[in-house]
Amino acid sequence: MNRRVVVTGMGAVTPLGNDAPSTWQAMAEGRSGVGQLTSIDTTGMDVTIAGEVKDFELTDVVPAADGLRRLLRSGTFAVGAAWEALRDAGIDEETYDSADMGVALGGSCDRPNLQWLVDVGALREETGRDDAFFPYSPSAALSYSQNIPMSVVARMMGATGPMLGVSTACSGSAHAVGEAFRSIAEGDATLMLAGGFDSLTSWLDLVGFSLLGALTKEYNDDPERASRPFDANRSGFVLGEGSVVFVLEELEAARARGAHIVAEVLGYGTSLNAWRVTDSPPDGSGAIESMQSAIADAGLEPSDIEYVVAHGTSTHGNDLSETTAIKKVFGDDAQRLLISSPKSMAGHLTSAGASLSMLAAIGAISHSLVPPTINQETPDRRLGLDYVPNTARERDVRHVLINAFAFGGTNVGLVVGRYEEGAER
Repeated sequence: MNRRVVVTGMGAVTPLGNDAPSTWQAMAEGRSGVGQLTSIDTTGMDVTIAGEVKDFELTDVVPAADGLRRLLRSGTFAVGAAWEALRDAGIDEETYDSADMGVALGGSCDRPNLQWLVDVGALREETGRDDAFFPYSPSAALSYSQNIPMSVVARMMGATGPMLGVSTACSGSAHAVGEAFRSIAEGDATLMLAGGFDSLTSWLDLVGFSLLGALTKEYNDDPERASRPFDANRSGFVLGEGSVVFVLEELEAARARGAHIVAEVLGYGTSLNAWRVTDSPPDGSGAIESMQSAIADAGLEPSDIEYVVAHGTSTHGNDLSETTAIKKVFGDDAQRLLISSPKSMAGHLTSAGASLSMLAAIGAISHSLVPPTINQETPDRRLGLDYVPNTARERDVRHVLINAFAFGGTNVGLVVGRYEEGAER
């Protein structure tokens, strides 16, 4: 069975906007959402900036639902984006049988907050007892499960079909969308809510990524210029947070209910680097395989792709490796490709990064406009491709390749395209 899969709804809570239309508009206009972190005290830290979600309250968006009190910050973004996507698609509990609907979301495997350890240490010092443990409630412990946001969403939509939580770091949402695509294509579901959510902007996350040397420390006083993928003066990535979620449906079912189709998911490929844990191979291997397999899975040739939404983190190694891979996959066609990175505007949404890239891809297809890579001030002569510097570009876009790479060496390629009535796949 190889059923066609279309996108019928979108939702977003990001540093660029608290819904999908405003997030797309900010990308199209090349506006940055990076600024000084306000959710934690950054006094004395090497990094004080991030792409932070602003002025978002879940209770202003979503009616009361069982489980909301257990959501962490990242979970509120996921439920908010999911609610918007479901409303955008016109989905409720009566749309399909419950067993035909499922959820697949990429997210970080949460761990108890560092504050727990601080509280326990203070209590043990105060009491002199090594076995003293701060009395957190069971519901507080449960809130750190990655599955809680998915459970809340599943209950809201009445879904009892496949549920998949993916924790493959910065490729998590790409894996989630790809696996949801396969679930529908192979007949295991009719509708899947798919995407990603994350909020690695805590004290622990900033310190950890800073110790790895992954974050830029040079733009604390000028945060909007900090994330600069493919620029010669890039010096590391900027952390972000948020969620982007899509409604994927089997084509004939979507058509039967009169759904508005915004794009079609065409291909999915994944690979491993077998290289270092945090670095991409200089020769682009791994990424080459995921891109090639996604294009082949879509039944396309590299020459059919007009736009690549790059992983584009703004680190020296990743941007060079990705460009090398693009050149090897596309050959002479690489010079005519448009390539851009939403991370230049939003920062790196980690597990939700690829779903933001998918929103950029669908926006480009729908509006014939490719969003830019901002902060392109000094071209890197080692790279030499068209990264759509600073200003969006008008272009008729039919097929887009989305790249997502992650710590641990995992890679994903997704291909989305314009939905064309009557086209054979």
